[in-house]
Amino acid sequence: MAGKKAADLLSMAQRAGKVASGSFAANQAMETGRAVLLLVAEDASEATKRDMAMRAEKCQVPMIVCLTKEEMGHCLGRGDRAVAVLLDRGFSKALEERLRGAG
Repeated sequence: MAGKKAADLLSMAQRAGKVASGSFAANQAMETGRAVLLLVAEDASEATKRDMAMRAEKCQVPMIVCLTKEEMGHCLGRGDRAVAVLLDRGFSKALEERLRGAG
């Protein structure tokens, strides 16, 4: 249930223009300080997870592993996506709460 709520919120953030998706866009958002929360798909490769975790730590952006690549892509209206970043604190906080099952 928390995954469905998180997917709904990610879709809403995308419609509001508060998501950057794909490795290049995510890295650019983190490096410029616009990224608030990094999302990495559960079924992303271990190399992708490791690389994104290092970049997130370097840029001091929290990272959450959630959804599958297919689910993330569907939420964003695109093909499979392994990586996305939220660009808004409100959406970030709400997503973290939903993934913990609090919202």
